[in-house]
Amino acid sequence: MKTHASNAIRKYLMLTAVAALGACADESSLAPDEAMQTQIASASRTKPADPLSTLYHATVRYKDLQAAIDDGFEFLHGCETRGDEGPVGTVYVNFQRFGEGDGKTPDPARPEALIYQPKEDGSLRRVGIEFAVSYEAHSPESEPPTFMGQAFQHEDEFQVWGLHVWLWSYNPEGLFAETNPLVTCN
Repeated sequence: MKTHASNAIRKYLMLTAVAALGACADESSLAPDEAMQTQIASASRTKPADPLSTLYHATVRYKDLQAAIDDGFEFLHGCETRGDEGPVGTVYVNFQRFGEGDGKTPDPARPEALIYQPKEDGSLRRVGIEFAVSYEAHSPESEPPTFMGQAFQHEDEFQVWGLHVWLWSYNPEGLFAETNPLVTCN
């Protein structure tokens, strides 16, 4: 399991490096999503069941917020900064996905929520994904659910366990950190 998580983290670091290089280039010369897609598609050939590849492919179309809305994602809350924890972003959630399967095991092909960052022009840029497991399905007094060895955190205000995955934006705190200091709520 440790090797699987290490490989996934290495892939994530490579992808964020590609995205960072793409951000430095003008948009016509390198689109970060295309570079990431090529990198992950290449990695997928050797390991088709990789959860991060599955998550990437399941959410690539949500760069366009309208695609997310068309797929049933609804505005949950505006960009937020959690006290001394830091910024999270604007969250859109698909309530129909809660309780799918056994309701306790996150499905990387069907995440419950998407995280966006407001841009200066008022549009939103996709930065992450959130898995959520309701307290009804998984008691808040029990051990937290996990995804790729990472424990979910209590989100009492929504009565869920939550886990953020910063797949679409580099996070110096880590791929699974609760907040991302590089997200701004301008």
